[in-house]
Amino acid sequence: MAQTAGTKVKKRKKSVLKRARQSHVRAEINRANKTRVRTIMKNLRAAISSKDANAAGNLLKPALSAIDRAISKGVLVENTGNRYKSRLTLACNRLNAAVKA
Repeated sequence: MAQTAGTKVKKRKKSVLKRARQSHVRAEINRANKTRVRTIMKNLRAAISSKDANAAGNLLKPALSAIDRAISKGVLVENTGNRYKSRLTLACNRLNAAVKA
């Protein structure tokens, strides 16, 4: 995904320029947080699909924590984060039940 060097700001007021800088910084931070959550979820889903109950169990708690952190920072909407947590937890529980049976 190619990023542009910067957006053009027509007005040259100090407050407008500062707001543009803040916007770019926040966008980078939000992108990093969202990428972190997606990577952790991808690793957990890979462990679940490979039927590795031990790895999935070890990855579940950090994944739920990362999702909660993203919700609190406003990167994820609360309902979306809760849906992710619910589906990942159910998948881990099904995997553990299948391994024990």
